[in-house]
Amino acid sequence: MKDEITFARLPEIAPGEIIAHMSDPRVAEHMPLLTFQWDEAAVAKFVASKEECWNRDGLGHWAVLSNDRYVGWGGFQKEGDEWDYGLVLRPEAFGLGVRVSRKAIEFAIADERIPFVTFLLPPSRTNLSALDRIGAVFVGKVDYDGSTFLKYRLETP
Repeated sequence: MKDEITFARLPEIAPGEIIAHMSDPRVAEHMPLLTFQWDEAAVAKFVASKEECWNRDGLGHWAVLSNDRYVGWGGFQKEGDEWDYGLVLRPEAFGLGVRVSRKAIEFAIADERIPFVTFLLPPSRTNLSALDRIGAVFVGKVDYDGSTFLKYRLETP
């Protein structure tokens, strides 16, 4: 059976699920800004900040579900005038990244507020062929909160 990918809001996910996800060293490997321990207070702060994006911009990060089971989080966050897309999956769901991203990008293409999407990836991410396949263009290296990221841009005609 093919996994059904759906999106929900982060407050619908039990804090323990997010703690287990974000505490996995395989997740932290590609997250240079992840420099703290995840606990209930960290999850509450994280979820509140993501919900504030929804309140401010009408869009934000979702909880990603596969067959109604939490497998990660991701979505769009407004950074200045740009909509940045991010996705953080549980290690056992890493193989779903392309399908989840395709569904999110389809959402962006259908949303007139989003003329293009940006992606910020740590230099530790070396397999970037999926970005090439969807037509994302390398913009350059950028500094974000003291860490270097590779920035890509995808037009959403």
